[in-house]
Amino acid sequence: MHQTSPGVERAVTGARVWANRLGSESVRLAHYVLALLDEDEGRPAVLLEHIGLTIPALRDRLGAIQSPAVLDVSVLFNAARAWSLAFRHDPEFLTDAFLIAVLKADPAFHAAAAALGIAPEILEGILSKSMAEPEEARAEVAIFALTDTTAEVDAARVLDASFNRAREAARVLEDYCRFVIDDRFLTQQVKELRHGLAMAAQKLPPRLLLTSRETLRDVGVSATAGGEYARSSPAHVALVNLKRLQESLRSLEEYGKVFGPELGRDLEAIRYRTYTLERAVSLGIASRSRLAAARLYVLLTRSQCVASLDWTIREATRGGADVFQLREKTLPDRELIDLARNVRKWTREVDTLFIVNDRPDLARLCEADGVHLGQDDMSVKDARRITGPDLLIGVSTHSLEQLRAAVLDGADYVGIGPTFPSRTKEFDHFPGLEFIHAASTESSVPAFALGGIGAANVSEVVAAGARRVAVSSAISTADDPEQIARVLRAALPD
Repeated sequence: MHQTSPGVERAVTGARVWANRLGSESVRLAHYVLALLDEDEGRPAVLLEHIGLTIPALRDRLGAIQSPAVLDVSVLFNAARAWSLAFRHDPEFLTDAFLIAVLKADPAFHAAAAALGIAPEILEGILSKSMAEPEEARAEVAIFALTDTTAEVDAARVLDASFNRAREAARVLEDYCRFVIDDRFLTQQVKELRHGLAMAAQKLPPRLLLTSRETLRDVGVSATAGGEYARSSPAHVALVNLKRLQESLRSLEEYGKVFGPELGRDLEAIRYRTYTLERAVSLGIASRSRLAAARLYVLLTRSQCVASLDWTIREATRGGADVFQLREKTLPDRELIDLARNVRKWTREVDTLFIVNDRPDLARLCEADGVHLGQDDMSVKDARRITGPDLLIGVSTHSLEQLRAAVLDGADYVGIGPTFPSRTKEFDHFPGLEFIHAASTESSVPAFALGGIGAANVSEVVAAGARRVAVSSAISTADDPEQIARVLRAALPD
C-alpha cells in the first residue's frame, strides 16, 4: 500500500476527468500533469510558476500533447516513492514527487515536457538543491549574499528564531489535526505547509541560520506576557498556535526579503495558505461543537408529507430527529417565506435546528439556523455575505475533491452521497458506500450521509463509517414518523 498525499489522490481522480474532457478513452501522462496543475496553490503549480511558467498557457500546450497511456498507475507510484526515499528519506510521496515521476515515465514525453520548460531535472534541482539546470537558469532563483556581514547575521538571527517558531507552531497544529480531531485532510495540509517552510529555509546559505543563533544572550528569553501559560482546551491550543504561525511567517517574509525577493514571495504564499487553514480549523471547531449531538437530519417537502409539516416535525423530534431542512423547489417566494417562518416557529417549539435549502436570503429572513447549498448553487463565500457569520452553511458533496474544497471554502458541515437511489431526487451518479467510507476517514467535519437512506439500509451506512444521516421520504411518507425516527436514531452511534 503506497503512502500517498491527498493531493496525489486528487490528481489520480482528476486525470480521468481530464481524459474525458479531452475525449480520450485512456488516461495519459499529460492528463496527470494537467490534474496536478488544477490546484493553483498546489506544490506543482507553485513549483512551475517558480521557474517562470504561466499555468494557463502550459495547460493549453499540454492538452495538445499525444502522450502515452498509463495502464497501471502503481508504476508511477513506485517511481514517486523511490524519488521521495532518495531525496527526502520518506516513503510517503507528495505531489511534486508524483509530478517528477510522471515526467520521467516515458522518454518521448520527457522530451516533450522539457520543450515546454518543465524538464524534471530542473525541478529536481530546485527541490534537492543540487541544481542541474544551466547556469543562467540557476541565476533566476539564486539568493544573493549581503555585502554587509553584520546586517546578514542580524537578519539571519531573526529568520532562525522565526523559522523555529513557525515550525513549532505548525507541529502543534498538526498534532491537533491528527490526534485530537482525527482529520486526515487537515493533517496533510499542515504537513505540506511544514515542508514548504523547510524548502524556504534551504534557499538560505548553508550554516547561516545556525551560526547566527544566539540564545544565551537573547533578551526575549525571560520576557513573558499575560495568558502565555493559559490554555483552556486542545482547541484553544490550536487557535493560539495558528496565530503564532501567522505572526512568525510575517516576520520571516519581511526579513527574508533582505536575502532576495524570491524568499519573500515563497514565504508570503505560505502565509496566505495559513489564513485558509485557520478558517477551516476555526470553523470546524465551532461547527463540531454546535452539531455535536446532531445525528438525524430530516429533509422535508410539504407535498410529500402524509400529514401536516408541523405534525411531522413534532413526531420526528420525539423519535430523535435533530435537524430539519425545508426543501421546496417550486413555491413562489411569498408563499415560501410564510412557510419557512412557520417551520422556524415549529422547530423552536421542539428545540431543533432549522435549515433552508438553497436560499441564504430566505434563511436570514426567517431566522433559520442555516442554509444548505448544492454543487450548482452559489458558493460558500457568496452565501456567507448574505447570511452573516452566525448561520450554519452546509454543502452537498459527491466526491473527495468536493469534500476537501468544501472544508477549505468554510463549510460548517457537508452532505455526503448520494448513497442509494432516492424517491425524492434523481441522480446521475451514485458514489455509494465507498464514498461514505472514504469521506469518513478523510475529514472530521460534521458529515451527513444522504440519498435513499431508511430503516432497511441505515446499518450499511453506519458500517461504512457514517455517524450522521440525512433522510427524506423515510420520515415524510411514514404513517408513524416517531417510530421510524427512533429506529434510525438507535442505529447511529453517539
